[in-house]
Amino acid sequence: MELAYYSDYAVRLVNSEEPVRGKDTLTSVDAVRDLFGANKSAARRTTDSDVTRFRSVRARLRAVFEAADTGDETLAVDLLNSLLMEFPVSPQISGHDDRDDSGDPLWHMHLADHPSNATAGYAAIASMGLAIHLTEYGVDRLGLCEAAPCRNAYLDTSTNRSRRYCSDRCATRANVAAYRARKRLEADRAADGPPPASTGRTAENAQESAPAQGR
Repeated sequence: MELAYYSDYAVRLVNSEEPVRGKDTLTSVDAVRDLFGANKSAARRTTDSDVTRFRSVRARLRAVFEAADTGDETLAVDLLNSLLMEFPVSPQISGHDDRDDSGDPLWHMHLADHPSNATAGYAAIASMGLAIHLTEYGVDRLGLCEAAPCRNAYLDTSTNRSRRYCSDRCATRANVAAYRARKRLEADRAADGPPPASTGRTAENAQESAPAQGR
């Protein structure tokens, strides 16, 4: 499993809440376990206490994305370094699941689950994955969706650094909203009629056509 894969852990956790919409799906042990995806062994360690702890880590990860989104690279790195120091990772070489054509293991780096609790394990993996993405692609590759009121987090992997939305759905919604706004503006301008003629030239013409007086 490539280490870059772990950056998705951070995105999944951050996007379990939509602050602007007032939505939060991180309300139960089952919701926390779902964030682990296929990592069932780590998910089984989740307890009721992890719900609150996960929310705390989520707020700190969102702060990293917010700093990156505003262009404050130093703050984004400092916040992420703080998480890395608090939740250290345990790297291991793994190859038990993948084999090449000859049957030999395909060795790769793997981040082992933290033994203390589910939150520490998830936070360590998410923070390291995000750090790898940041250092490999740049701080500006961490973004928040521009389709208001979404503001979901995303990782930009486009070749030209052009991503602005968290999903195709939000991109379509934003494009439709922009199109309708342009149409409303065009309609308003048409209703106002053409701009008035130049008053300076009109007054000049009137003066030339008036009868001479007092000559």
